Amino acid sequence: MNLHDLFAIPRLRTPEKPALRFRDGDRETVLSYADLFARADLLAAGLAARGVGPGDRVALFLGNRPEFAAAYLAVIRLGAAMVPINLAYRRREIVHMLGDSEPRLLISERAQAPVLDELAPEERPETLFVEDLEGLGGPAGWAPPLVQGSDLAMLLYTSGTTGKSKGAEITHDNVLATVTGLLAAWDWDPADSLLLSLPLFHTHGLVVGLHCALAAGATVLLRRRFDAAETASDLLAGEATLFFGVPTMYVRLVEELRHRRASGDLDLSRLRLFCSGSAPLDPETFAAFRELTGHDILERYGMTETGMNLSNPYAGPRLPGTVGTPLPGVSIRIVDPEGHDVQAGGEGELLARGSNVFSSYWRAPEKTAGSFVSDGLGRRWFKTGDLARQDPASGYVTLLGRRHELIISGGFNVYPREIEEVLTGYPGVREAAVVGRPHPDRGEVPVAFLVAEAGLDESALIDYCKGQMAGFKVPREIRRIESLPRNALGKIEKHRLPF
Repeated sequence: MNLHDLFAIPRLRTPEKPALRFRDGDRETVLSYADLFARADLLAAGLAARGVGPGDRVALFLGNRPEFAAAYLAVIRLGAAMVPINLAYRRREIVHMLGDSEPRLLISERAQAPVLDELAPEERPETLFVEDLEGLGGPAGWAPPLVQGSDLAMLLYTSGTTGKSKGAEITHDNVLATVTGLLAAWDWDPADSLLLSLPLFHTHGLVVGLHCALAAGATVLLRRRFDAAETASDLLAGEATLFFGVPTMYVRLVEELRHRRASGDLDLSRLRLFCSGSAPLDPETFAAFRELTGHDILERYGMTETGMNLSNPYAGPRLPGTVGTPLPGVSIRIVDPEGHDVQAGGEGELLARGSNVFSSYWRAPEKTAGSFVSDGLGRRWFKTGDLARQDPASGYVTLLGRRHELIISGGFNVYPREIEEVLTGYPGVREAAVVGRPHPDRGEVPVAFLVAEAGLDESALIDYCKGQMAGFKVPREIRRIESLPRNALGKIEKHRLPF
């Protein structure tokens, strides 16, 4: 089975139902399931005529628009793999991805032409702009090739926060495992409408959002980008039943909803599910959103390499600061530095395995080998690099930060996430990022970067921290900055802090 086999069900059952409703400004484009897949089939035939076939790669440098979905569906229809490129990337990053993946074609939009024009001719493959794709057709009677579940569907490049980005080989089977698990865990229904402003070039918007909606036979209310005011209006309009976002979106949405509550009630009764992922959600934001809307945000945990791994329950308590329990088909372990399972409730690195987990990095056998570990029973476990703790009673997992961010001070483990949660719980502190600074006696000490309101009393903040946690965890230095450096999905890039 491949992804098109999964999408064929709603395509057959409800061909006239809207699959995508795309609004950009005052213009709205509506594509039914029949329309969307007819476009994809026509484009697949045209790409095949240009030589694209099984095993090839096709890069997409596109923003959120219906053409992204159609192009992606066409590429995987051919047994080729889609390589999405972050729209925030510039020449150095794009050249690396194109040089590494060696795509046969690059599909973009004319708005990105100035960026692509910076590439040398030898650095850029044949390029097609979506504005010209309507005339692209293939031979009559074209038949798609046989596509297996083990074939690549996409080559997803990691964010590269600690070095050059790597391409994770994601197969149809990998995506199917994540999608089918989420369809069951989150009770997807054909009557659902997903308000989607997450970028489709990232797995959060593409797999968790678009794939699940199409597989469920639901409707995607696609937006070009996130805007807090527009999103609030969309949610209050009562069309959407689901909204997926990252923590920075929820922070801005809370501010917008507070403003609107002053002039009227907030009726979000049609919404049945708000999800957050891609970065930790502050408990304060969770509580503020609950107070404003009556909804508990569902936090989940996934990675580029694994799809979705853990989730708070749809029907059950959603505990702020946790990412819940393993999704269907996912197994986890928490191990110490020597690779042994920690005691119940202990802290260590999170390992994952399941059909959702990728098998290798593109053309990087050494990196692949170093990212997996065997348990002696022939089972490979992916080393996520995330530190975690699992509650022995509930099974809920709490993430403690990245392994490379762990601060060891005087022989004690210090988890930046714990300190950040204490700091953001103090009045006037809007955001916090904690990193380790070398120290001659203790090895490392924590330093906090804060986005805070004017007039914050730093001495009072330090005293507050001393009353909340052990002395070796209290920041030795506080640095005020205008904003925290983030990637396109809102994840803090600590290597870019002015340290």
